[in-house]
Order: sequence, then C-alpha cells, then structure tokens
Amino acid sequence: MTTAAEALVSQLEELGVEMVFGTCGHTNIAVLDALGRSSVRFVIARHEQAAAHAADGYARASGRPGVVLVHVGPGLTNTITGAMTAALDSVPLVVISGDIPSYYRGRHPHQEINLHADADQASLFRPFAKRVWDVHRPEDLGRAVERAFWTATTGRPGAVLVNVPMDVFSRPAWPYPRRSVTGPPGLPAGTAERIAAELAGAERPLIYVGGGLREDAAALITLAEHLDIPIAHSLMAKGTVPDAHPLQLGMTGFWGRELTNAYAREADVVLALATRFAETDASSWDPRFTWDFSRTTLIQIDIDPAELGRSYPVSIGAVADVGLAISAVAEAALSHPPVERADLRRRIAASQVFVHDRGEDFPLRPQRILTDLREALPPDTILVTDVGWNKNGVAQCYELPQGGRFITPGGASTMGFGPAAAVGVQLALPERTVVALIGDGGMSAQLPALSMAVEQDAPVLFVVMNNQSHGTISDLQSTFFGSGFGCDFASGPDFAALGVACGADGHAVRAPRELATALRQAVTRRRPAVIDVPMVNEPVPTPGHWNIKDIYQGIF
Repeated sequence: MTTAAEALVSQLEELGVEMVFGTCGHTNIAVLDALGRSSVRFVIARHEQAAAHAADGYARASGRPGVVLVHVGPGLTNTITGAMTAALDSVPLVVISGDIPSYYRGRHPHQEINLHADADQASLFRPFAKRVWDVHRPEDLGRAVERAFWTATTGRPGAVLVNVPMDVFSRPAWPYPRRSVTGPPGLPAGTAERIAAELAGAERPLIYVGGGLREDAAALITLAEHLDIPIAHSLMAKGTVPDAHPLQLGMTGFWGRELTNAYAREADVVLALATRFAETDASSWDPRFTWDFSRTTLIQIDIDPAELGRSYPVSIGAVADVGLAISAVAEAALSHPPVERADLRRRIAASQVFVHDRGEDFPLRPQRILTDLREALPPDTILVTDVGWNKNGVAQCYELPQGGRFITPGGASTMGFGPAAAVGVQLALPERTVVALIGDGGMSAQLPALSMAVEQDAPVLFVVMNNQSHGTISDLQSTFFGSGFGCDFASGPDFAALGVACGADGHAVRAPRELATALRQAVTRRRPAVIDVPMVNEPVPTPGHWNIKDIYQGIF
C-alpha cells in the first residue's frame, strides 16, 4: 500500500522541490520516513523559526518556493514568525504541518489547539497567509498541495499553510493532480506607450524601484539611460540596480539619503515599480520629507491590485508582472528622443555616501566594519542581514559590488532572520560566499542556525557586529528617555567560542586589523565561521523622518 505521506513526497518531487526545512514530531514522522527514501533533501533546522527563515532565504536566493515541514501545536506556533516574515516580503513559502488525529477532534488530545474552537491550529496563519488548507481526508491532500504551490507562487507571492491530521498521512494514497502552468500578466502596449510618453515629457522624472523587481534589471537600466532618469530604491530593492550606476540615487526615507529624499519630493513624474511605499521608505508618508504627490504624477505598476493607490493616488495604475511591464515601457521609450541630464549626474556623483573608513578606534565603528567587508569579500558575496546597523546602515552607505546581493527582512524587520536565512541562501547557492551580517541580539535570537550550518556543511560566515546591546532601540530610548534600560546587555556570550563549540571556526577580533584577516581566512577555508567583532553603539544617520519620534515627544 502506498500511503498519503509517500504520495505527498512523490508530488513534491514532481513539483521540483529540492529541499524541505523543518523539525520532527510525532505528527509528521510518516512524511519524514518517506522523505528519507526520496530525492528531496531534508534540512533539520532544530527550531521551527529557524526552519522557516532558512526556507525563506532559500526561496529568495533560488527563485523557487521554500518548503517547511513542522509538527502540531508548538511546532506550528514556533513557525509563525518566520512564515510571517516571508509573507510580508512576498516570498513564496509552503508550510506543511501535522495536526492531531482527525477522529480525536474536539476531545482535546495531546497538543491540540482548542481553547477557542476545536482543532483550530490552522487559524494561526489567518492574519498573514495567502491561503490555508485544512485537510480532512486523504482524497483532498494532493489537490490541497497543488493549490498551495500555485497560490504561493502566482500573483503576489506569499506564505500558505497545508494543515494535515497525522492519521491522514498514514492512510492509503489517492491520486494527486498535475501541476498547473500559466504565465504572468504583461502590460498592454497602449499603456506602455502612455507611460513612456509621460516619462519622456517630464522635467524631473524619477523611477522608484521596490522589492518586487528581483530579476534582471537590464530593461530598467535601458529605460533610465535612454531618458536619463534617476533611479531611487526602497530598502528591499537595494542591489537591483548597481550602487555604482551614475543614475543611482540610492534609498529613500528615514535611513535614506538627503539628495534622494529631496529629488523624490520635487519630482514631477514618478514611475513606481513593485513597491508598497513602506513607512520607513516613505518617511511615515509625511510630505515634508520624502514623497509629496500633491503636484506629482504617480505611475504605479504592481502585480497586486490592492497596492495601486493604497498610499498615494495614482494617475496611471497597471496590474502587471513588473519585469514584463518595464520591458514594454523601455521598448516604447526608445521611440522618443534620448535625453541628457549631465548636471544631475554630477550631483548624484557628488552626493554618494558610501563608506571608506579606515579608523583605528577599537571597538570598531560600524563604518570601519563595512569598509573591511567591502574590501575583503568576493564581489559576488551575498549579504544576508538582520536588523539594526547591519540592515539600515548597509542599505544606506555600503556600496554593493556589481554581482553582489543584499537580502534583508523588510516588512516584518525580524530580529533573528539573518543567521538561519543565510543558511538557506547558502544551500540554494553553494558556490557563492554568503555572509550573515548580524548584531549580537540577532545572533542570540537564532543560535540553532549555527548547528544547522555545521550539520549541512554550509560555509556561512556569521559576522556578529557586537555592541552588547539592542543598539537601534537603545539609541532611541537614550535619546528620548535618557537611558537604554532594558536594551543594553550586562554581559554576552563569546560568539567565537560558541561557534567552535558547535563545530564551526571561531574568530574573536581584538584589534582593528584583525577583522580583515579573519574575513579572508574564513573565505579561503570555506567552512562555517563565526567572527565576533566588538563595535561601538553608533546610530545610523537619518536624513528622513519616522513618526515614532513624534510619538515619543507627544506629537500626534
């Protein structure tokens, strides 16, 4: 007899799944048994949040959906933070959870979630998942899985849940449907020509790129160069257009750049691509600081119709795949005469804030850490960050080399994302150098990632920017309340020694020049390594605005 668990694994193979991330439990070991006899690699994550973050990182790096297998009750609740992080960043994630036996529903068996409704754990994903399937019969499992992969990967990608009572896995298998195939929606030619004409006729046009444009940006660059249009980006879109490009204005918003915010305020036509105008990218939507659309034509293209006009009114809105759309607009723009804005290019070049800090202070300033990273790492290194200086400072002032990549938790800004997500990225792209650039708070939040990297032979470099604090919040609290109480640590672990204890290499930086040496050694050795870097707690410059500062001062 073929079981439903075995059929599930066969279906995963046909769907092209290479890896499943997760942990074991009595509700899912039938699936684990089938995985052990398959071509699918199971990555033991040691904690469900680590599993979800690793699957998220794998999805961002590979372009394929991440798959997570977890247990009932606390297994699924531990998964929520990682799944929500993926959902808010439009990353395709399929979570498969075991549940209580179907015939014990409502009798409160071991680990049933039931205080509001019987066997109600599928409701945990309701606030953020695109869709939830609560499977009741083996006949329904294959259809639910096919629909789950379809839903996670089409339209605006996101997280989904397939919740399965454990007895269903052990029942006889039923046939599962073939995978559905379709293409993404393009941009009508007339709309593309209208957008191109608006951009060609503008005096101060701007292209604003969001995180949804993850593929090759050649068409975007062609459009920008033909009409000499500057490009600004959101946090999530750093690296879409090379930082060194002469039309690259940089990031907008609270942690953006002064010139970028000023140009955004004064632009007469803005083409916004696959962006939700997030609060920090938009300076809390305060028109005094970043975006003022009172006299500006906004053209917005997004795969999700709910995003069009949600934050700002649009003059032209289009629901389309952003890659197909920008190719159509670029082609239409070539029928217009080329434009030159030499003065603007000079202003952009003069305003660059990329760090080149060689200071010998110790503990190191964060700018010195970024300088050493830039010089010591291969150009195609993938930086996977957590939250704090490693996210905001890197997005603002780290010149990402062409071929490099920046991956960060944008929508949820999840502390603990970086360590495990970096392992998933490394497993997706085993030949690349992958750095988890994290704070000591983020490393402490996801210690299971170290063991996962060692066990999977994933040579991630865990670079811990160690300021003995939840630094960004401590800065805010010290500024507005006079102390960092509850934010600063009295002591912290020896992360280098912890790395060694887990089977990785460990480097404790004790002098400024030791960081570059440790980085080069770690890159050469191609082993998991922890580099513990003492760092001063120094805030990231904030040319924009964030309304939380008003709240602290009682301004509502």
